[in-house]
Amino acid sequence: MAVAYTGCSSTNSYVPFSPDLSDYQIASTEIEEPLVDEGPDLDASITPAPLTVEDVDIAEFTDLTLEQTVKTALSNSRVLRDLGGRVLDAPQVVATTYDPAITETDPRFGVEGALSAFDPNFYANGFHQKNDRAVNNAVTAFGTQMLQQDAAFMQFGLDKRAVTGAELGIRQITGYDANNAPGNRFPSAWDTRIEANVRQPLLLGAGVEFNRIAGPQFPPGTGSTATLPRLPYGSRFNGVMLARIDEDVSLADFEESVIKFISNVENAYWDLYFSYRNLHSRIAARDAALETWRRVKALNLAGRVGGEEENEAQAQEQYYRFEEAVQDALSGRLVEGTRDNNGSRGGTFRGLEGIQVAERRMRLLMGLPLSDGTLLRPIDEPPVAEVIFDWETIKSEALARRVELRRQRWQVKRRMLELEATNKFLLPRLDALGTYRFRGFGKDLMGQHAGVNGQFNNAWGNLGSGDYQEWELGMEFAVPLGHRRANAAVKNAELALARDRAILHEQEREVVHDLSNSVGEVKRSQASVKTTFNRRLAAKREFEVLQDKFEKENITDLDRVLDAQRRFAEADSAHYKARVEYALGLKNLFYAEGTLLEHNQIYLSEGPWPQAAYCDAEERLQSRIHNLEDLQKTYSDPVVSRGPYGQVSRFAEVLPEDCEPEISEPVAVPPGPDDSEGAEVWFDDEFDGESEDAVGLFDVN
Repeated sequence: MAVAYTGCSSTNSYVPFSPDLSDYQIASTEIEEPLVDEGPDLDASITPAPLTVEDVDIAEFTDLTLEQTVKTALSNSRVLRDLGGRVLDAPQVVATTYDPAITETDPRFGVEGALSAFDPNFYANGFHQKNDRAVNNAVTAFGTQMLQQDAAFMQFGLDKRAVTGAELGIRQITGYDANNAPGNRFPSAWDTRIEANVRQPLLLGAGVEFNRIAGPQFPPGTGSTATLPRLPYGSRFNGVMLARIDEDVSLADFEESVIKFISNVENAYWDLYFSYRNLHSRIAARDAALETWRRVKALNLAGRVGGEEENEAQAQEQYYRFEEAVQDALSGRLVEGTRDNNGSRGGTFRGLEGIQVAERRMRLLMGLPLSDGTLLRPIDEPPVAEVIFDWETIKSEALARRVELRRQRWQVKRRMLELEATNKFLLPRLDALGTYRFRGFGKDLMGQHAGVNGQFNNAWGNLGSGDYQEWELGMEFAVPLGHRRANAAVKNAELALARDRAILHEQEREVVHDLSNSVGEVKRSQASVKTTFNRRLAAKREFEVLQDKFEKENITDLDRVLDAQRRFAEADSAHYKARVEYALGLKNLFYAEGTLLEHNQIYLSEGPWPQAAYCDAEERLQSRIHNLEDLQKTYSDPVVSRGPYGQVSRFAEVLPEDCEPEISEPVAVPPGPDDSEGAEVWFDDEFDGESEDAVGLFDVN
């Protein structure tokens, strides 16, 4: 028999039509929106349109010092932001201020979770039975072959494991029995007892140190030790000492994230600073090219030498080349800026961004509205004075202070403790047991029964008399023959310790390598500051001489004039690029030394928030929409305490607040901003956001 099907083909499996199945498929396969109480972030939802290259009539600036930038970034950062977009791509690895607390409150491996193994455990239970049966042997049924019985059992007690490994317990047990056995003294009777027991390991499982490292291997009250405690899978002990190490590692991770965050904030600050300087250089070059074009045009209209068509076209091309550079320097391109681990740990300067891109990046790091119609403007100048470091001092500081090394040392300490605990599993299990019991028996549980006299009137009264006491002492021993698992665990722990020690030594070499690179970069950038300053002076002098001769018609070689314009613009930008590289080089040296937080007067503290933090939070809540207003306020130094490890350099001297550390002057110090003509267009106090000249910086006519 042949059966043919006609119709449209499909790559999906054939499912017979069923209304219920169709409804199930729709409900189970459609993409749905999660129902959460959280709405969009207020700052994100009210963000106005960003400034673009078309927005050239900027009239307002918000001036920022580096200290204000860092303070604002820290106060606005529950999530320690990065410049790689990890908060979208990998939110599970993004560092936040909640991470240390999450580690501490982990119910499995946190400190409280480990301590909970030693908490007392209260338990209670009760049962009632009704038995009605025929038995073949009267002896087994208390002398009758037709057993009828009411029975009850109740108990409650406390169990606790001591830090020495001992299992301690106390409990009260009460039983009731009413049956038709002919030999009963009473038709129904109560039996009650109070007993205390202890089980103290003498070899495996014994000792305060072992239990603080490994934690209890099985809960109290498990009874016989015939089954030995087994090593945790993957040697994952759960003692309070290891839980505390996990917390310290989490704090080290958090500190490392803070260091990277502060480093990136400084990177963004100097990126924005250079963007302003670079824009100024491009504007100056564009304006000079415009004047040259106008003069060549005038010569062309007058029919004079130097005004040939090709010269005018060449001057025009030069002007539009610089106009394109101005537009790029204003808006910027979406390329990676200076950030950590882009050539060096702290970040190697890129200097490829424009003002608007760099400003948005800095707003992102600072936690400010991404656009509010104004521009942030750095007002701190990069240093030019030479700073001399003693190599042996900073090397010792780096090996003692780098957070990565401290974190790895905690890991080595964990491995040492794990090896110590693992060696204990080579011991046999030998436990000492003891039980002491008071018993009571009576017709009633409590109270006086009219028809019964004597000591068995009620069980509680009989118990209180102390006539019936019992005790038990004993020893239990168990050992796995061969100790195959324990021997493998010891070898594994030894190899893990050796591995982490080798990693620590290699990390120390890497730290010294980073420090060496940082010192070399500081020396290189410092020399570059001097060289580019002299280059800038020479290029400026050449440009001014040629421009003056061209205006006086003493020369007609337009190529030399235009080339001088370009080279002066490049030299001016290169000088400020070198100054920024020097500032970042110093920052990266502090990063490599492990003292970046101390250099920025930032200290970490464990414990509750100070009262001042709540006042700051209330203040920020009132001005959240207008966040930039906070930047105009005067901030006092935060009330913080120093942690248990040294957050201040062992070699640093304590200086008065109004005292600066001495630095050696270079052989030739380039002049400051005020000594350079026209170099402060975007930075001096004359351009406060209301000047017409500030608006005209972007004009091309």
